[in-house]
Amino acid sequence: MLSDKKIKYILSKYKELFEALENYDKTRELPFQRKRIDITLSVETINKLKKLKQETGMPISTIIEKRFLN
Repeated sequence: MLSDKKIKYILSKYKELFEALENYDKTRELPFQRKRIDITLSVETINKLKKLKQETGMPISTIIEKRFLN
């Protein structure tokens, strides 16, 4: 059996994981899951994204995610 001290240590060390699992129980979604969505962009924006894709070699979805997360 685990001591209270050990339980508190585990809960504090893996706090983000426990919060993700708690959120999963409510929403059935994990934060690292991916979903496909449809969006409408201007032709100019699409061309810029295609150019960035060629320059970086990254998929367009990764380029968009990095811009939002930074």
